[in-house]
Parts: sequence; C-alpha cells; structure tokens
Amino acid sequence: MPARQYIERLFGLAGRTCVITGGAGTLCGAIAEGFLKAGALVALWGHHMETLSVQKEHLVSLGASPDHIACFRADLTKEEDGKKALGATADTFGKPDILVNGVGGSSIRKPLVEADAAEFERTLVLNLTGGCFLPSKLFAAYWIENRIMGRILNIASMGSYNPLSGAWAYSAAKAGVVNQTMGYARELAPYGIRVNAIAPGFFLGKQNRHLLRKEDGTPTERGRNVLAHTPANRFGEPCELAGSAIFLCSNASGFVTGVTLPVDGGYLCHNI
Repeated sequence: MPARQYIERLFGLAGRTCVITGGAGTLCGAIAEGFLKAGALVALWGHHMETLSVQKEHLVSLGASPDHIACFRADLTKEEDGKKALGATADTFGKPDILVNGVGGSSIRKPLVEADAAEFERTLVLNLTGGCFLPSKLFAAYWIENRIMGRILNIASMGSYNPLSGAWAYSAAKAGVVNQTMGYARELAPYGIRVNAIAPGFFLGKQNRHLLRKEDGTPTERGRNVLAHTPANRFGEPCELAGSAIFLCSNASGFVTGVTLPVDGGYLCHNI
C-alpha cells in the first residue's frame, strides 16, 4: 500500500461529518481547520450566528470549501436546542458521526471567600452540562438508534488536574469532564462509540489572551508563571491541537477510548 494511502486510511476523515460545539472559539476553529483539511464536513454550533459566520469566513479564507462548512445556532444548556441543531445538521450534511464538545468558558477569578454561588453554578452548567453532558447524551442516543459508531471528543483543561487559582467552578467542571469521559467511554463501548478528550495547556485564545500576554507582546506576571511551569517555555499555538484531535477521532485510534490526552508542552511534568 502506498504511504499516502496508508496515512489517509489511518488519519483521513473523508466521508465523515463533524459537529463542533462552541465552534466560534479560537481553539475550536483550529480543530475545525484540521478536520476540514483531513476531508471532513464540519458543522459549527454556537450561541451567536454572527460569530459563527465570521469563523466560517476565516476557515474559507484558509482554503476550506464553503460547501463543507455549515453554521447552526444552539444553546447547548437547553436540550431542545441541541435536538433542533442535530436535525438541521443531518438535513444539511447527512448523519454526523463525530462530536467535539467545545462549549465552555471561565468566569471572573476571585478568592474562595468572595466567590458567588450563582456564578459558580452558571459556570458549571456551561462547561459540564452544556459543554459535555447534554450534547453527549443527545448524540449517544442518536447514534445508538441509527447504529452509528460515533466518536466524541471532549475538551478538558490543565484545571482538570490541578485547580487554577480563583477559577473554582471552571476547574471543578473540567475535572468532571475527565471523569465523564471515562464514564461515557465505558457505557458506550458496546455500541462501537468511542469517547476521548484532550486537555489543552496554555494557548492564547480569546478568553485568556489578556491574562497571559500584554499588549506589547510580553507575558504578564501570570504568563511568566505559566512559562516557568512549562518545560517547552512557550504558549501553545492553536494549530497544535489539530493533530491530537484528528488522531482521537480517526481510525488511527480505533482501540483508544476513555483517555484524556494532555497537549501542554510538558506543563503537567513540572517538578521541583
């Protein structure tokens, strides 16, 4: 078998339809770009059609075919929204067989004694309910009914392993994502459905850029602390998530399920 054909058989996503929730985000956009280049059709789901449309335009500017991308509005904390978006996606591209749970976001960092209970709950719902549980439940039921051997990719965090200072609900939710990834993998394996996750290290995205880097491009105090903790001594580039995501959603990882893969430049290897 020619090398190119072998690689395409392992890592290619041609003929697959992928739903990426939180599709307007920087990291999800990088994953979407990788999936499109690997041959997949990509449905971007999110709260705001305007930001999703901007993401689509950006992906097209990078060479993607506009016919291979579609945008659907969905509030993934509401189960009915997910059902409508799934139906619309299937009508547009056919039955999806990959789900990337990209919905999420942190909140204002505060000392524990100043943390607001209502905000804590909202952040949990966003990251764990909307960012993992409800879409996974919806797609699992759909795939079982239609006998589709689907793949779920959850997005964990460095906070899944060590709580990020002041990010109480976010860290708790992302620890839950690792837990749920293993639980879903165990329950869904008999149906041929695989469930894995990636745990990004510190990448410069929309939400954390101002926390890690000043306007002049130099790292903030928090950014310097992150770099001191990261053996690679740099922040990650969003495109560096694509390979891990493609691997976990392709045939190359056919016997891999229930794992969370850190993509962190060695951040979790820190020792003293």
